[in-house]
Amino acid sequence: MKLLVLGSGGREHAILWSLDQTSDLALELYCAPGNAGIAEIATCKPISLTDHSTLIKLVKTEAIDLTIVGPEAPLADGIVDEFERNGLAIVGPSQAASRLESSKAFAKDFMARHKIPTAEYRVVKSAGEAEEILRSGAFGPAASRAVVKADGLAAGKGVIVANSRAEAEKSARMLMGGELVGAEAARQVLIEEALYGTEASLLLFADGRDYALMPPARDHKRIGENDTGPNTGGMGAVTGASILEAKTLHRVVREIVEPTLAGARAEGFPFRGALFLGLMLTADGPKLLEYNVRLGDPETQAILVRLKTSLVDIFEAIRTGRLRDVKVEWTNDSSACVVLASHGYPAQYNMNVPIEGLDGVASLEDVTVFHAGTKRSEAGELVTAGGRVLGVTARGETLEKALGYCYHAVEQIKWEGMQYRRDIGKFREPPSKTSG
Repeated sequence: MKLLVLGSGGREHAILWSLDQTSDLALELYCAPGNAGIAEIATCKPISLTDHSTLIKLVKTEAIDLTIVGPEAPLADGIVDEFERNGLAIVGPSQAASRLESSKAFAKDFMARHKIPTAEYRVVKSAGEAEEILRSGAFGPAASRAVVKADGLAAGKGVIVANSRAEAEKSARMLMGGELVGAEAARQVLIEEALYGTEASLLLFADGRDYALMPPARDHKRIGENDTGPNTGGMGAVTGASILEAKTLHRVVREIVEPTLAGARAEGFPFRGALFLGLMLTADGPKLLEYNVRLGDPETQAILVRLKTSLVDIFEAIRTGRLRDVKVEWTNDSSACVVLASHGYPAQYNMNVPIEGLDGVASLEDVTVFHAGTKRSEAGELVTAGGRVLGVTARGETLEKALGYCYHAVEQIKWEGMQYRRDIGKFREPPSKTSG
């Protein structure tokens, strides 16, 4: 069976690795455009994900049986619809369903229509309108926290948790001025009530009607330890039984998962693919922060190392609407992923820096290194080619053991300027509403 994965990061490396590890079929794996690590298990094709016609030509020429979309941008651009119009098998949500991620305003309005618990919000189209709403007292007094979000896709960097009204106003001005993300992503901005509690992520496979939950996860977005500094695409993630207790998980399914899938069907865009729910576990119960319409990164790395069921079978069942016939099973342990990043990330970062130590790590049990931003130099040397470079991932009987395996491996890897968080899996107590 020939499979093509679209993307070039750690998530796509983890998908390809899992396809290979969990299936008994003879697979021929392709990736576009891929990276140096992916090239060790798949044939990489240097095709831009915006070039849909060339990707379609590749699928037809190579007789690819199934295409899997990794990142959000091609989904928002309607690549699934285009493949299907050409009679090609592909896994991922339609362009209409992808609005749940590509427009935060659409997503929040969808939540409101289907009574899905979330933070209070306003959508603004100018910095002046943002200031007016913030100064109206709708989001509390001047000292109150508020959340400011770019409406469109921003690679995880379009959300600012402001600790005062003045900071929220400044954030709105910077977003809408194009200083933090692309101007297109921040043509309109959301001002949200700041929720207090513990964050968690719940991902699921869905075929339009039926669904299968993945192990709950928790990630670290900020670049610095103790959750300091700017947001990134994600500096690490963990999975384990303690992240969502059974009672809370049941409530998330009843109040968020099932209304979301039912709402999507009712509005004419049944959701097929992987759905990511960003949650805040508040004193009033779980609330939905955001949707992602694809596997998260780095959550995918931590989650898929625990998958026992054939990922090929799962993707085929999603595409054909028979997910109920597949028993999706996971290992009964914990896992962790520690991201190694380039100097300067998430701002301007260095490239083409030689990476050392991966040969020694390859022999470690229970550790897998997923490449996120790597390439081969002209001399064949492995070098950095992105902000997030590697995701060092491990499973363990307990989360502590999984983290121990990760950090033992991390100590053996080095390049000039390499940075990572040493506190993955350790979460600060959330601030109370009164202390702000």
